[in-house]
Amino acid sequence: QVQLVESGGGLVQAGGSLRLSCAASGIIFSDNAMGWYRQAPGKQRELVARITSSGNTNYAVSVKGRFTISRDNRKNTVYLQMNSLKPEDTAVYYCNRPPLVVGGPYDNWGQGTQVTVSA
Repeated sequence: QVQLVESGGGLVQAGGSLRLSCAASGIIFSDNAMGWYRQAPGKQRELVARITSSGNTNYAVSVKGRFTISRDNRKNTVYLQMNSLKPEDTAVYYCNRPPLVVGGPYDNWGQGTQVTVSA
């Protein structure tokens, strides 16, 4: 059974930084692409960043140049370094494996980690 545990969120002032971590188990981590998602109050969950098994990365336009996704296959962990944070980055952040096909199923979501950016 896949388990995803996110950590590292918190309260930070605008312009500050946070580093999120997501520990995965129940999968062959190194074989899988991983993604960071976020959900703000009243909004749909959105993909923020994605990293393939070979380390290629993609970012949402809203975070490009400010966020960096990385992975450590020895630790089965994916990271999200968030710099120059803005109030609009406030959300619960989750990690998951991007579906193999559009509209496909996700693994069970973890509890997420709250990121709150004050103005």
